[in-house]
Amino acid sequence: MMRALEPRLFPYIWRYSKGEQLKICAVVLASLPFYFASLDLPKRIVNDAITGKAFTHGEATTPFLELTVQWPTILGGGTSRLFEGFQLDRLELLFGLSTLFLSLVLINGAFKFWINLQKGILGERMLRRLRFQLFSLMLRFTPEAQREVKSSETATIIRDEVEPIGSFIGDAIVVPVFLGTQAATALAFIMMQNLWLGLAAGGMVGVQMTVIPRLRREIIRLSRRRQIASRNLAGRVAEVLDGLPAVLLNDTGRWERAEIGDRLYSLYDLRLRIYRRKFAVKYLNNLLAQVTPFLFYAIGGYFALKGELDIGQLVAVLAAYRDLPPPLKELIDWDQQRLDVEVKYETVAAHFGPQRLRPAEPETDAPPPLLGSPLRIEGLTLRDPQGGPPVEIGDAEVPLPNRIALVPSGTVAQEFARVLAGLQTALSGVIRIGDHDLSTLPRPVHARRIAYAGVEPVLFPGTVRDNILYGLKVRPLRQGCLDLSKMQINEAVKTGNPCDSIDDPWIDYQRLGVRDAEELDERLLDLLIQLGLGDDLYRFGLSALSSVGHDTPVGQRMIAAREYLRAHFAEKGLADLVIPFSRGRYNEQATVAENLLFGVPRDPSLTDPQRLAGTALFREALEKVQLLEELDRMGVAIASNLKDIFADVPPGHPLFRRFSLITPDALPDYLQRLARLPAEGRLSEADSVAFLALALAYVEPRMRFGLLNPGLAARIVGARAVVQGFMHGKDGCDVEPYDPNRINPRSTVLDNLLFGRIDTARMHGEALIQREARAVFRQFDLERPIQRRGLEKEVGNRGQLLAERVRVRIGLARAIMRDPEILIIDRVDEHLDRGVDTLLDVADATLPRASLVASLSAEADPMRFPVRLPVQSTNARLRTAAE
Repeated sequence: MMRALEPRLFPYIWRYSKGEQLKICAVVLASLPFYFASLDLPKRIVNDAITGKAFTHGEATTPFLELTVQWPTILGGGTSRLFEGFQLDRLELLFGLSTLFLSLVLINGAFKFWINLQKGILGERMLRRLRFQLFSLMLRFTPEAQREVKSSETATIIRDEVEPIGSFIGDAIVVPVFLGTQAATALAFIMMQNLWLGLAAGGMVGVQMTVIPRLRREIIRLSRRRQIASRNLAGRVAEVLDGLPAVLLNDTGRWERAEIGDRLYSLYDLRLRIYRRKFAVKYLNNLLAQVTPFLFYAIGGYFALKGELDIGQLVAVLAAYRDLPPPLKELIDWDQQRLDVEVKYETVAAHFGPQRLRPAEPETDAPPPLLGSPLRIEGLTLRDPQGGPPVEIGDAEVPLPNRIALVPSGTVAQEFARVLAGLQTALSGVIRIGDHDLSTLPRPVHARRIAYAGVEPVLFPGTVRDNILYGLKVRPLRQGCLDLSKMQINEAVKTGNPCDSIDDPWIDYQRLGVRDAEELDERLLDLLIQLGLGDDLYRFGLSALSSVGHDTPVGQRMIAAREYLRAHFAEKGLADLVIPFSRGRYNEQATVAENLLFGVPRDPSLTDPQRLAGTALFREALEKVQLLEELDRMGVAIASNLKDIFADVPPGHPLFRRFSLITPDALPDYLQRLARLPAEGRLSEADSVAFLALALAYVEPRMRFGLLNPGLAARIVGARAVVQGFMHGKDGCDVEPYDPNRINPRSTVLDNLLFGRIDTARMHGEALIQREARAVFRQFDLERPIQRRGLEKEVGNRGQLLAERVRVRIGLARAIMRDPEILIIDRVDEHLDRGVDTLLDVADATLPRASLVASLSAEADPMRFPVRLPVQSTNARLRTAAE
């Protein structure tokens, strides 16, 4: 478990990055001699080479790169010459010193490159560590914290607010050391040339380093207020988004816009005040920075005229001062950033404070069992979810395992179920299972032994299978990091991230009593069929893309069933209800695009008519068969019809679903295109793509605009070979054609089985075909594979693509698949076909040795349960069926 964050920033930085910080600081110190030499070298170039000071006694040459050591008196004094150097004349000396200066520039640049790179790497590593720590702490939020904290605010903190903190961590120690030593070196060099110039520079540095940071403190205070206001704005926007149906129903959009406008003005006002102070401080800082050169020119020039300062020294001082303001400015900026980031960090640390976290618990591979222990309630007091006075449950004891109904049904029973599941905290008292207090039971033990299923299950984006098996992905089965590269492992270790890979096996098939994923799917299907989802899975599977090859046993049975269906429908007199995919016939139930391609693009993005209409090869094919202009005109006619239909229709009206060719957002764009249509001549390419997209999505029996005459349909059929020829094998535009002897992996299971489309224009035709087809699929042992394909159905964000009853049953299936010792149910019975009967039958079949604790719906009969536990009155006594 992740420990809580340090309350202050620098202890956190030192705890996790001191080794890397010290390593970079050591390189910074190693770079200083080279930096000092680069400051001194301009003086030698001017004095020794240009003005000829090294040749004042008439020497023809002078030593270059001579190395001599002056020994201190305590070591005996004297000098030692380590290297005699090279004898160079005046011109050679000039080029030699200039080359040495360039070499030092490159060396110093290399030092800066390495230091900045390591700072960046360190900052990113610490940002990764911090984000992971915050996410881990979020997983430890107590039930009270989960109610108190807004999810949007927490997500904003982890995603955005810690970004500047991570960037600063790399600079936290290295920058003041690097810039401070560089500034000190430059200042020391100036003092070595002339004390007065050094004192002048030092005085201005002192003013800048003391006055400017003080003036910036108000900026930090305002920035903190703006950070909190921005976070509150994000929370408020999320609240409005979650409550958007209420806003639409009550027509309170204007009030909401006014409220958000007021918040945005407050943010604007804070930012304006920050800008005013920020640029005033910047003006003062620039003014102070420019005063020093004035002093250098005046004082330095005075000393140079008096002969107390040579030209080379003055040039060197000016060159050294050129390097002094940038690090000073960056140091001041660093100090402001430090104050700002410290405030941000402390705000973040408070959001994830220990008071909001469950105690850290070690993970265990084998949680101890609770089976066989009695359930005891001792002085339990719950909060009333409806805001009433606390509810005293009293004392009770129930032997386990058992089937227990909480009576009477209602909000208190629901609260008790949530407390038992660990989703709420009791006001006082304890619930024990044997000697275990559930409020202090380690979370891994609680989660492994007790499962909960309610009417609002949390489903994550993914498939039906992913969400049911979610509760089985507790820890990977192998300890190694076989699916991670060495770099990934090293970075994970350095940043405190886990070495677990999502590609590792996470589901223990052996514990579940199955051999592999296929056998697990069979168990899932059995469970979901028991819960009444067999028809839903069948429907999901029919609309899914086929995932089997035509040469597999299932594929061969599908092709055989396809042939049998054709004969079966003819025998039953239903052949005209299915329009087959025939190369020489236009399929009225398919779109114009599907009829042109006579197949499905292998690139899924090209199933979007807009993308297909803009594909160059496709447009070239239409040009060749002289269909492009005609289909463009069809698109213009469709847009004109839609313009008349939607003239007075508000967004969200069912008509938009009826004519799904266009969305409310796209309608204004088409109206503008219609308004600027040329009287004669061809459309622009952009307009052509837009109108062609409408034509490609057109299905005559659905839209009924009368735009598809037999002649145009025949031309579209005749163009199929040309279109497929143009797109075949080029630029990812290949088409998977319809073939009666093959399975089309880009088509749905139903299209593959029927090898055609159902004629939806016939009343009750679709239901009749579906019923007859399902009987044939059973005959060919295909119903089960179709249902298994339904496990791949995407559920959407929070399960929004599924009906509520399906979501609830998936949540119940997830809880059952975990094989808990205690299964807690909260009103799930109202979403089951036979209510309590189904619930008890499924529990007896799947969890015969587990306990079932149920908070039932108001219509349910608790007498079906052997034990009824009162959860509303004090001194409750246990009522059993025998009583």
